[in-house]
Amino acid sequence: MSEYDNRQYICSLDLGFDQIRGKWKAVILCHLGEGPKRFLELQRMTGSISQKMLNESLREMEADGLIHKEVFPETPPRVEYSLTDKGSGLVPALRIIESWAKEYYPDADLRCK
Repeated sequence: MSEYDNRQYICSLDLGFDQIRGKWKAVILCHLGEGPKRFLELQRMTGSISQKMLNESLREMEADGLIHKEVFPETPPRVEYSLTDKGSGLVPALRIIESWAKEYYPDADLRCK
């Protein structure tokens, strides 16, 4: 066991998966890989995610340094989320997993919107 940031991890893979653990984080990261998005855009793209869960996921990923939140000084305020370099580094790995799922589960007919 190793410790990082006051958490115990079995190995580097465990630490890596901890960053995207949960139903929505990987999906959000993939959508942000296409470019910056506003909160409601992300909510629409993910379908059934609740406002609370999206907010929580975004806050956690921002704290982990995967995404950047930019608040524009406008009225009404405009907020955009984008990937950091650290977050962008995860996208190719997530795309590989997406391709693997398409190849081995073709009957699932799942499409990312």
